Amino acid sequence: MMDFKWLNETTLQGNTVTLIPLSSTHQDELIEAAKDGNLWGLWYTSVPSESDIEDYISTAFQQFNNDTSLPFAVFHNETQKVIGSTRFLNANSKVKRVEIGYTWYAKSFQRTAVNTECKYLLLQYAFEILGCVAVEFRTHFHNQKSRRAIANLGAKQDGILRNHTIDKTGNLRDTVVFSILNTEWNVVKTSLMYKLNSL
Repeated sequence: MMDFKWLNETTLQGNTVTLIPLSSTHQDELIEAAKDGNLWGLWYTSVPSESDIEDYISTAFQQFNNDTSLPFAVFHNETQKVIGSTRFLNANSKVKRVEIGYTWYAKSFQRTAVNTECKYLLLQYAFEILGCVAVEFRTHFHNQKSRRAIANLGAKQDGILRNHTIDKTGNLRDTVVFSILNTEWNVVKTSLMYKLNSL
């Protein structure tokens, strides 16, 4: 049993959304959210379906117990519904780096304030509470929407990992890597706050 745990369950409260610790009780709500747009059908993303939702959640729990992940359900404050999921992953407590990933939202909540506020809450927690030196984002080379969204946050592209892994279709995947450094957080925070106040 580990003496120190870096990533502990927490709730991140925003105006539009609240990020709450992922639980097995969210299973049905996550499936309903994923049905909004049949999100599991997108070949370049990792959105759970009814057939693999249990594995999706159990894997998140296992990584949390290993102190490498902190998974959240995305709760929409106005509608009082779970509309998606996101998490810290590949956490390294010695170097103080995390990745933000496994992020998806029901289609009707895409292109709203939801993603901007989610990322603001996660980045604020990473830099101001966890003391991260860098926060990383990774996405499929062919996921152009995700690549634009990450760049719009203020993250900079570090590079492309060629033939990095095998995606769910069995094809070799090129992974695009972005990051935000702790020295960049103040200006990124200002930009995100401006965007949120403009929505």
